[in-house]
Amino acid sequence: MRKDRNIIKIAGITTLPSSASNMRIGLFGGSFNPPHPGHQLVARQALKRLNLDAVWWLVTPGNPLKDHSELAPLEKRVKASRALITHPAVKATGFEAERGFTYTYETLKHLVTTLPDRNFVWIMGADSFENFHLWERWADIASLVPLAIYVRPGAALTALSSRAAHALKAYRLDEHDAKNLAHSSAPAWVYLTGLMSPLSSTALRER
Repeated sequence: MRKDRNIIKIAGITTLPSSASNMRIGLFGGSFNPPHPGHQLVARQALKRLNLDAVWWLVTPGNPLKDHSELAPLEKRVKASRALITHPAVKATGFEAERGFTYTYETLKHLVTTLPDRNFVWIMGADSFENFHLWERWADIASLVPLAIYVRPGAALTALSSRAAHALKAYRLDEHDAKNLAHSSAPAWVYLTGLMSPLSSTALRER
């Protein structure tokens, strides 16, 4: 495992994007297996509507809640993501693999501890928010950084009636205040409606 990590590091796959103090950074985690224009749509909308300076695609080594049998190698997914990205403020990295992180909580705890002067926001699709209560230490994640939930086809109503939505109801911001989310103290979250893409990585693999 150490040998594989070293190869990945040399290739720059696990390099963390550069940043500066007080930057507002959206963290968009996922398998990106494969990445597609729908991911770009969410990233661009987040940049604009959350008033962010950057969005980092955190290409995970593997989602603990998903089957890994069809998971492409991390290096391939990071390179495909970087090839797809066209906005200069959007970057892709597989840095979690080098650190040996399995859960989002580990990733966020590391980032807010090592880069305490950045303003991080966790970005996730409404379909993921439906099952957010199944994530490892999900309540602690919500207490670490603000959350931006982006609407997904078929998940608009179920996401807002989910266990996490009810538990965090008191901390929801109005969508009109989304631009202030990065400077809000966690827990805080906003539900973003608007443009949607019907694309999904699962459907693309099945094709």
